[in-house]
Order: sequence, then C-alpha cells, then structure tokens
Amino acid sequence: MGFVQDVLTSFVAIIPVTLAQSLILAFVVLGIMIPFRMLNFPDLTSEGAFPLGGCVCGVLLAAGASPLVAIMVAFAVGFAAGCCTAFIHLRFRIHTLLAGILMMTMLYSINLRIMGKSNLSVFGSPAVFDWVPFTRPGFPASKIVVAGLLALVVFLALYMFFRTEKGTAVRAVGANPDMAEAQGINVWAATIGGVGLASAFSASSGALMVQSQGFADVNMGLGILINGLAALMIGEAVVGKQTVWRQLLAPFAGAIIYYQLVSFCLAAGMPPPDLKLATGLFVLAMLALPSLKRSRGSAPAREAIRE
Repeated sequence: MGFVQDVLTSFVAIIPVTLAQSLILAFVVLGIMIPFRMLNFPDLTSEGAFPLGGCVCGVLLAAGASPLVAIMVAFAVGFAAGCCTAFIHLRFRIHTLLAGILMMTMLYSINLRIMGKSNLSVFGSPAVFDWVPFTRPGFPASKIVVAGLLALVVFLALYMFFRTEKGTAVRAVGANPDMAEAQGINVWAATIGGVGLASAFSASSGALMVQSQGFADVNMGLGILINGLAALMIGEAVVGKQTVWRQLLAPFAGAIIYYQLVSFCLAAGMPPPDLKLATGLFVLAMLALPSLKRSRGSAPAREAIRE
C-alpha cells in the first residue's frame, strides 16, 4: 500500500505540469492527424516543423520581438514547410513519406542556420503565458489557460471550416482524389493547403513549447512524431473518428490521456530510457488491434464454411 500511495501522490503532484504540456503538444497531434486522416497523406514533416517553429520563436524572442508575433511567424514558416512537402510529392511524384523525410532532413540544417547554434536560451523573455491575469507567470495554471483557450478556438475554427464547401472538398480529396478532380476540385490546392496547415500547427506548438520551457533546441522534435501518433491512436480509440467533430477532438483528448499515462509510468518508477520502447510497443498494439479483431471475427465464419 505504501508504494501505491507514493506513486499516486507523485502522479497527482505533476498532473498540472503534464496537463499544460499535453495541451501544448496537442497541436502537434493535430498536425499529424490532418494529413493522415483528412487527406490520406502520411507525412513526417511535423517532426521537422515542430523544432522549426521553436527555433524561429527563440530567435525572435532573443531579438526582443513580441511573443505573439513570434508565434505568428512560426505559424507562417511551418505552413511554408508543409507546402513544400506537398509540392515535392505532387510535382515530382515522390511518395509522401519520402517527401516528408526529405523536408525533415533539410529542416534540421535550416534550424541550425536560423539559430546559428544548436540551442538558444530565452529565459527571462516575455511569453504569452505571462498575459493571463490572476496567475503567477511561469506556473502551470497560466499555461493551461492559454493553451486550453487556443485549443478551443482552433477546434471550433476547424470544425466550422470542414463543414463548409471548401472543407468538404479537402476531405473529398483525401477520400478519393481522382473522383474529387473529376468533380472540379483543385487537388493541388487542397493538398498543399491542408499539409501546410498541419505543419503550421506543429510549428506553433514548437513556438509555444519554447515560450513554456525557456529555450530552443534543434533536437527538440526528436521522437515527437511517434509520441503524437500514440496520442492520436489513444484519442481515436476513446473518442472515435466517425464524424468530423470526433476526428478533430481525438488529437486533443489523446494528447491529454497519453501524457498523463507517461507521467504515471514515470511516477511508478519506469526508467525514462524505456519510455520510447513502451511508446513504440503501444502504437504497434493499437495499430494491430483492428487486424486482430477482424481475424477473431472471421475465424468462426471459416469454421462454419468448413462444416
């Protein structure tokens, strides 16, 4: 009982911290979901766009720019990175995954050029989290309020967009690009815009994370893709993906649940180096679960046919 009580006490103590972090990183999960689910465009650009946004934000904050301006610029450069990935795929007929790998690789050098070094400290620089009244700057409460409000605004905006004619056209391109083109939909515009928007959200998440932790690093996106995919799988398993609002809610719900699970594992004494292995095994299990269910469901049917 003593061990369980200690674990629960440690877990409860860090819930505000992990909740703030999960709300910030939920935008990366959203950036993974949009190409993957809405456009049927498996993309790896998020792992490069996340540090890109962080590096741009760090340099602007160090130069004395407003934290809001830094986030907006990070959003813009992330959008440009995603557009480049989609253009490489469409123009040169390169597979989406390879196009994402190429862009992610190039962004590493670009991030180094932007900062001029591998990491940059911005401790003491202003952050959007400092603007929340009645909260202490730098504490989880202000981060939860800002990230939560941004998540709500983004969710509502995307929900309204995907219910419009243009939003439906984007989803149609993901469902069947040939049929969408036959209906007069501009496949290039929908794909480039959708992938660009997804990378923009990932870059914005990187900018928020830099303002939260106080430094930027070119390696801050290492492993963020597998973590985001794990969060997306959890969100879809819990919320579902049958409707637009469920699909949009899944990244946010999944990010919160996933990072709470990670914090619980750490509180229970799991060594941090084992988290990547545990995450990979969990994603594998979530991806394999539908196949296993289909296999179990078809086994009685095969037995009945044999009889």
